[in-house]
Amino acid sequence: MTTTFERLRALLIKDYHFAPESLTLEAPLEELGIDSLGVADLLFNIEDEFHVSLPNQPVALLNIGDVVRFIDELIDAQEGDTVPPASFISPLSPAP
Repeated sequence: MTTTFERLRALLIKDYHFAPESLTLEAPLEELGIDSLGVADLLFNIEDEFHVSLPNQPVALLNIGDVVRFIDELIDAQEGDTVPPASFISPLSPAP
């Protein structure tokens, strides 16, 4: 079975042309060159790849591990009909 991290990693390699060795759970999105606009784009790709719907509430996604946990929470929430986690808030902008 393919893990969320493996699927996300494949998506980042395919769509963003990252070197596989640069994609660890601890890798900060900002250091990878994924700014707030890039994260918004990534989230649309995640919706398509993982067949999830993003909620309207913000959440901070600072590194690859945060994104993996966010995806897993979305999948769990949507499979279990629970309240989904908050959606993205840029680490580069002030919190609402």
